[in-house]
Amino acid sequence: MRLSPLIVLSLVSSFAAQAPAQTPASEETAVRAVVERYLHGLKFNDTLALRDAFWPEAKLFFVARNGQLGQLTQAAWYKSFAGNVGHEEQGDLRIASVEVTKDIASAKVVEDYPKSRYIDYLSLVKWQGRWWIVNKIYTSEPR
Repeated sequence: MRLSPLIVLSLVSSFAAQAPAQTPASEETAVRAVVERYLHGLKFNDTLALRDAFWPEAKLFFVARNGQLGQLTQAAWYKSFAGNVGHEEQGDLRIASVEVTKDIASAKVVEDYPKSRYIDYLSLVKWQGRWWIVNKIYTSEPR
């Protein structure tokens, strides 16, 4: 019995759709390296490391204490580090999870400081062979 090309294509597509997506370990490693660069920037108030991790037009969003949606540009955010450049912050900063799908990724970061805890969700895009953080949303709570 000879199967038509259309039936073969349909069967192959069906099996491919059921197969789990395979993310090469090297892509997850590359994403983790960018996120680690971001964490280094936070830990040491290192705006050069932050600039290296973030797409220049990336935005940061949060819910402000007054309930409004807050937004920071990169330039405004970097200004907040000006007085502490090089100073090491006390706290445990870590990557809680990373998920990569083809040329996009997300990472959850937990930052435990003596007086507060921040949870960040980072969106990353691989563009022209390089991973960039293109968006950050975060929340915080006192400890």
